[in-house]
Amino acid sequence: ERSSPMLSVSFCVSALGSTDNCLLSTSARDPQETIRLERWVTAESKVTSSTESVFAVVAVRDPSRRGFIFTMGAYKYLEELWRKKQSDVIRFVLRVRSWEYRQLPVIHKCQRPSRNDKARKMGYRRKQGYVVYRIRIRRGGRKRPVQKGCVYGKPVNQGIRKLKAARTHREVAEERVGRKCSNLRVLNSYWVGQDASYKFFEIILVDPAHKAIRRDPRINWICSGKHKHRENRGLTSIGKKSRGLRRKGNKSTNRRPSVRSAWKNRNTQKLWR
Repeated sequence: ERSSPMLSVSFCVSALGSTDNCLLSTSARDPQETIRLERWVTAESKVTSSTESVFAVVAVRDPSRRGFIFTMGAYKYLEELWRKKQSDVIRFVLRVRSWEYRQLPVIHKCQRPSRNDKARKMGYRRKQGYVVYRIRIRRGGRKRPVQKGCVYGKPVNQGIRKLKAARTHREVAEERVGRKCSNLRVLNSYWVGQDASYKFFEIILVDPAHKAIRRDPRINWICSGKHKHRENRGLTSIGKKSRGLRRKGNKSTNRRPSVRSAWKNRNTQKLWR
């Protein structure tokens, strides 16, 4: 990192506890100097049914001013925590949460998102009409669903195992939750953890019949009938990614509006009468 003579950044991260009376060093050049944080505002992320909390505080020391100032919003600190998934804090949190998620039903409603910063990035707002469901998907591939391994085709298509699915686990999670909650619209989803057997996702859904949604110009587009079961047609974020629509520039026209439609346009000869 680039050092500045005017600013020195300090980090304090404590898991499952409070940052009151927490000592943190203010500068690598002056390791003896410490400050005491007492009853300062922290960025807090609470888990649904346990007492876990993750706190992060970033204080910037400016010699031209007295004391310390906070430079970024609370969710920015949570984002930096989740970027380092091999840290002791996140590894412990994921291990405890994965155990908790395994004890719950496969698809269940969340009281609140497990990752507040990620949920808001994906469109979630803590207001009426929004709901979050959590689901676990068994990891690994799937066998070809044929009886006794008989494909009845050419030898190139005889494979049963080691097949690579065209859809990701996150897409499958959205489809299963959308099938269970058929009266809601799938807005987006995000990863919340995994273990040796399962991957856990949280799905953000919106009630298109709720007045708070229908009267909000920023989200009432999802009330249109064309967005029914949008997760089954590749219209969510992960669906567009798997369709290759995140790519721009060279040869990206071969993917729009879809791979099949673009191929048909290129290989169809149109003649005037």
